[in-house]
Amino acid sequence: MKKRIAIVATNGFEESELTSPKEAMEKEGFTVEIISDTSGTIKAWSDGNWSNEYKVDNTLEHVSAKDYNALVLPGGVINPDKLRRNDDALLFVRDFFKQEKPVAAICHAPWTLISAGVVKGRKMTSFESIKDDLINAGANWVDEEVVVDSGFVTSRNPDDLPAFNSKLIEEIKEGKHEEQHA
Repeated sequence: MKKRIAIVATNGFEESELTSPKEAMEKEGFTVEIISDTSGTIKAWSDGNWSNEYKVDNTLEHVSAKDYNALVLPGGVINPDKLRRNDDALLFVRDFFKQEKPVAAICHAPWTLISAGVVKGRKMTSFESIKDDLINAGANWVDEEVVVDSGFVTSRNPDDLPAFNSKLIEEIKEGKHEEQHA
């Protein structure tokens, strides 16, 4: 069965944190779709400036977690801060956890996961500046390149992308994890 993966992002996502996992997953033969709160295109952030635009495949209001095998959340500061205030995004994220499917988040993306209420009791990492936010939300935060907790993959920053991509692909290939929970 061909794997179908959702990458949820909006304007201000960290470019490499979307493009690198997307390329790695497509190289594995997975179908990867960019899902956003807006249709058309979304604009990346790179090296402290606005960067390229990327085509959105579908919008949050028209998708369901049941149609995908896994979820990837790129970081950036603007992107997760916007998504965490979007009820459709939070519902979509929660559904992946309820359906025990792999979820991967890098850098500041766990902000969205905090607002979705899915980090309590989970071992994870993130960009260092949101460490306290995760701890306050009940996560077991560690400073490691990549952390895997029952199908839940997290990394700190773009430097961790090779390890992040590798573990993400491994978890997608393994499929559902009974221990995956919100």
